[in-house]
Amino acid sequence: MRNLQIFAQPRTGPGRIAPIGLAVAVLVALVQFAFVSPALIGSLRAAELDGGPGEVTLRESATRQYVKIGLNKSLIVRLPRPARDILVGNQKIVDAVLRTAKTTYLLGKTVGQSNVFFFDAQGRQILNLEVQVERDLAVLKRMLRRLVSRNNIKLDSINDTVILTGTVSNSSEARRAADLAARFTGDPKKVLNMLTTAGKDQVLLKVSVVEMQRTVLKQLGVDLSNTLNIGSTVINLATANPFTLFGSPLSTTALAGTAQSGGDSVSATLRAMERNGLTRTLAEPTLTAISGESAKFLAGGEFPVPSSRDSDGNVVVEFKPFGVGLSFTPTVLSEGRISMKISTEVSETTSENAFVLGGATQTTLTVPGLRVRRAETTVELPSGGSMVMAGLIQETTKQNLNGVPGIKDIPVLGALFRSRDFQSAETELVVIVTPYIVQPTSRGALSDPDQNFRQANDAQTMLLGRLNKVYGVAGGALPNGKYHGSYGFIVE
Repeated sequence: MRNLQIFAQPRTGPGRIAPIGLAVAVLVALVQFAFVSPALIGSLRAAELDGGPGEVTLRESATRQYVKIGLNKSLIVRLPRPARDILVGNQKIVDAVLRTAKTTYLLGKTVGQSNVFFFDAQGRQILNLEVQVERDLAVLKRMLRRLVSRNNIKLDSINDTVILTGTVSNSSEARRAADLAARFTGDPKKVLNMLTTAGKDQVLLKVSVVEMQRTVLKQLGVDLSNTLNIGSTVINLATANPFTLFGSPLSTTALAGTAQSGGDSVSATLRAMERNGLTRTLAEPTLTAISGESAKFLAGGEFPVPSSRDSDGNVVVEFKPFGVGLSFTPTVLSEGRISMKISTEVSETTSENAFVLGGATQTTLTVPGLRVRRAETTVELPSGGSMVMAGLIQETTKQNLNGVPGIKDIPVLGALFRSRDFQSAETELVVIVTPYIVQPTSRGALSDPDQNFRQANDAQTMLLGRLNKVYGVAGGALPNGKYHGSYGFIVE
């Protein structure tokens, strides 16, 4: 409350006030009342001191007046006239200590809202004070001003939640501000991050998955079929040594021969096969996403996998994806510096490890297996820089010998009674990632894969065996000389 006290020095004699001095004092008082808003007369003047108590002087009012107190801090309230009784709505949120008849200490104990009533000796209400206890954000403001450069962050609070609003230069600073606020509150769930970045950076990620695989498979075996007549006894000997490593012979091609002498005969079948394989896999998915957002890409398909049966006994089928997949979440840390969480996968169906359902009396259902090359990690790169995200060098060698026990171990002669199955596989896999900070461009600066492609007509397809139309350069802008063959858009 503003107490206007008028003092004038008597000059004309004791007990008298000079008329001119009194007039000037009254005029000054009227000017002060004219230019001071009634709302400001009853306003709360809380001192923003680090750890020190604030102090407010309140005027008597039957209406509600509002005041804020920092959590675990205090506020001194000076009343216009002596109070005898104090009523606190919720002592768990705020506590009141009556120091003198006109001075009361309010202590903020828990974040929340409460009210405090003051009564005089006759039971009349002096003041109804609405108290809101919230976290003092002054310390957090200073930390953000010092640790987050070039920011325009505003702090607000509601109950026990800190709200961050404003603009920062990039998403890295937004995350840093949210981390500081989470440390301040002690719980990340109590921070509402509503910051916006000045410019949304867009990151294009190019991933190259290159795999070279070489396989060698060799099979060598001899099958015998003998008939020996010893007197009245006939002895038949037959061997058919399997190839257990691959599961079956590579081919039915074999070299067979029979030798007979009297009633005795010996038949031999030589199976010798070799297979060399070379596989090259190249996948280069490309994906663009805004800094701080996630993006996913899949080029492939889905195949059905039985998972369970319903109440009627029908098979419930789920679809599993396969193909070339990519997902990543980029974050632009600073100018040209990118942190990315990447997950890439190249998968294909295969008969290896396939699962077969059914039998002789049921319909056979084959669930194919998957051959997967998958990598997931977090890397940090400059724009345009490349890094080997993952790599693999693997060499596998398998060899089986099948034959008649004992006889197959005889040197030289034992080769007639055994089969050899040999398999070797060498694999080298490399996954390379390259991020770029990109900006939109005009549609005319982009090209499509089918640019300049023309579909061949029926006559060209049936008579010449062409899938696309072969054409020359428009306008005849060709160097001088003779040309043989076709030129234009040619698919090889």
